[in-house]
Amino acid sequence: MQNKIIHVDMDAFYASIEQRDRPELRGRPIAVGYDGPRGVVATASYEARPFGVRSAISSVLARRLCPDLIFVPARFDVYKAVSQQIRDIFHDYTELVEPLSLDEAFLDVSHLRSATLAAREIKDRIRTETGLTASAGISVNKMLAKIASDYRKPDGLFVIPPDKIDTFVAELPVERFFGIGEVTAEKMHALGIRTGADLRQWEELELVKHFGKAGRSYYGYARGIDPRPVVPNRIRKSLGAETTFGADTADREVLLGELEQVCEEVWQRLSRHRFRGRTVVLKIKFDDFRQITRSRTLPATVDSRDGLRLVARELLAGVDFGGHRIRLIGVTVGNAPDFGEGCVQLRFDFGEE
Repeated sequence: MQNKIIHVDMDAFYASIEQRDRPELRGRPIAVGYDGPRGVVATASYEARPFGVRSAISSVLARRLCPDLIFVPARFDVYKAVSQQIRDIFHDYTELVEPLSLDEAFLDVSHLRSATLAAREIKDRIRTETGLTASAGISVNKMLAKIASDYRKPDGLFVIPPDKIDTFVAELPVERFFGIGEVTAEKMHALGIRTGADLRQWEELELVKHFGKAGRSYYGYARGIDPRPVVPNRIRKSLGAETTFGADTADREVLLGELEQVCEEVWQRLSRHRFRGRTVVLKIKFDDFRQITRSRTLPATVDSRDGLRLVARELLAGVDFGGHRIRLIGVTVGNAPDFGEGCVQLRFDFGEE
């Protein structure tokens, strides 16, 4: 049976929700995020994107690119609620739903007669039930479906049928391949690799030599091959939180106070997700944007907020700042035991992520 995979990607999800809920923002360039010297754009509306405003750039740069940009604070509780609405729609068509984030997911609909009809119906239902638009890509594997969903955004639907895969992939710029970012694309360009056809000329071992184990995936992608299944229940490997300061600081008392708050947020997440782990990782970013991590693996899983705080504080105490100030601090707990090993019921306080 031929695989039929749909990738659904919401269009400017956070920004579209804000424009839906606030009519005065419709048709105007908006960015969801904090408008401040340390702010970062989470999502930009399509009206803002022609100016170069996009997710992950600083709010200062976004404002410079688009002086009329309107910043809107994020409302993650609303975004999560809408995301759940959309996932409920997905589950009307298949149990094989693999969410990648709040606004995108893979669906394996191989059991359905027509993936294209299903994708069109899903898009229509999302529009009717949430007032938002989504783009969908359909093909025989996850890599191709994800490329297809981005092909005619916004509100797009694009199919890469089996008999068109070779030609489509051969003509595709390497920047459009799943997992090939700007830095990797530049490295490929330096090697004369600009399209799928160019990539197809390289042997697997040569790609591994230049790009590490990702080279094996690139070798398959150049041939339209991606064996990864849609995994409906992704195993969580770690949980963490971090914070960026309003002003860089080297004051250890201030940092300890911030660390306390981060640890509290991590504990709330561990409790809510019933996740346990033995390794605590401290992440620090300096004022020159250099980033370091320090970790400690414990004999048993972290079982209390006080235990988490103690390990995090000891890790911070061991960091030499080297004359630099700190702009970000984060804590992650990972290295979970195998399922069923050492299961203990957590006591937890409910909070919002």
